[in-house]
Amino acid sequence: MLRLIKWLIYLAIFAGILLVAYAYLGPILMPDHFAPQSAPVATPVELDLD
Repeated sequence: MLRLIKWLIYLAIFAGILLVAYAYLGPILMPDHFAPQSAPVATPVELDLD
């Protein structure tokens, strides 16, 4: 049972390292996936001048 818990801890640490690597290397290797979506936004505004 202790070996299973030890391997789960190792797996969690490895997954954390991979997540950090993806966060840093993802924009360099896959810039299209990390680019913000751009769309024009038009919101009408009514001014009360009274």
